[in-house]
Amino acid sequence: MPSSVPSTAMASSASSTSENPLISDHLALATAPISGRVAVTACAAMAFFYVAILYSPTLILRLPPPASLESFMIRRFACAVVSSAVSVISCFFLLGLGRLDDFPTILGVLGIRCDHLWQAAVFPILLTSLIYAGSFVSKSWKLVGRWKDEGRENSFCSVGIYGRRCKDWVCAYARNVMAWRNYVVAPITEELVFRACVIPLLLCGGFGTYSIVFLSPIFFSLAHLNHFLELYYQQKYSFMKAFLIVGLQLGYTVIFGWYTSFLFIRTGNLISPIVAHIFCNVMGLPVLSSPRTKGTATIAAAAGLVGFLYLLFPATNPDMYNQLRDGCRCWHRYCGWS
Repeated sequence: MPSSVPSTAMASSASSTSENPLISDHLALATAPISGRVAVTACAAMAFFYVAILYSPTLILRLPPPASLESFMIRRFACAVVSSAVSVISCFFLLGLGRLDDFPTILGVLGIRCDHLWQAAVFPILLTSLIYAGSFVSKSWKLVGRWKDEGRENSFCSVGIYGRRCKDWVCAYARNVMAWRNYVVAPITEELVFRACVIPLLLCGGFGTYSIVFLSPIFFSLAHLNHFLELYYQQKYSFMKAFLIVGLQLGYTVIFGWYTSFLFIRTGNLISPIVAHIFCNVMGLPVLSSPRTKGTATIAAAAGLVGFLYLLFPATNPDMYNQLRDGCRCWHRYCGWS
């Protein structure tokens, strides 16, 4: 593994490899890192393949164009699943995971774990929600205003109406193919490829932790460049308009990639970036100000940002997501952060 592995943790782990086969397997993996050039090339290839395969049904397989949006998206879902599977298999091959005979250890390298699930799911959502404090205030203000407009003389009836609306909303989203794309397929496949596969490759390629947090999202943003081609060639947007739209999107994906990479490295669990990804897709861009809230949303957004920055490291402390293991309390070398 890279030189930033804590020497004390490595020495302590090495002294007990005969007692703990899990640690022994991880040390066996750590003693055979791949080169940085191979790691970067593999990550770039995964990003390219994740996008290129989306166009393979019509360009390579010569299938007829889909007849509806549903069939179009289902076809893309299948492509995303195939590309994710290929990336995982490639990662297993490049990291030499085939020589490990402990299946939980193999999956654990990719952050696919069964332990500490509720911590990995709940704490990142609570932390991420602080960024959306302004959004929560704005939405609450709208709900209160709507409640006042509809009258309060029959509050029990109003509760029933909102209950039915909520039920109808859930049923509509369950049948909406775009909801499945935004809240299920995209978060799972993108985090599996760009976090679970890319980050271990870069770690074993010798890159430092902070370098990976800030540079790995570049591969994630490259996977969104196809949106420019779709806007410019298919939807006939002007070059400048398509450039500005995609540029804003790429900037957002890079910042978001920093955060989810940080979550994955700190927690060592793939659930954490997935739930953060889903939550951000549900909420959209954070609301920083809203005229109707008379400055309340702005104050809430500022307070939420301060709270987010203050709790960023404490809420992602590796001790909260991993068991103590012979002096090295995390699955890779994440404990070197604290």
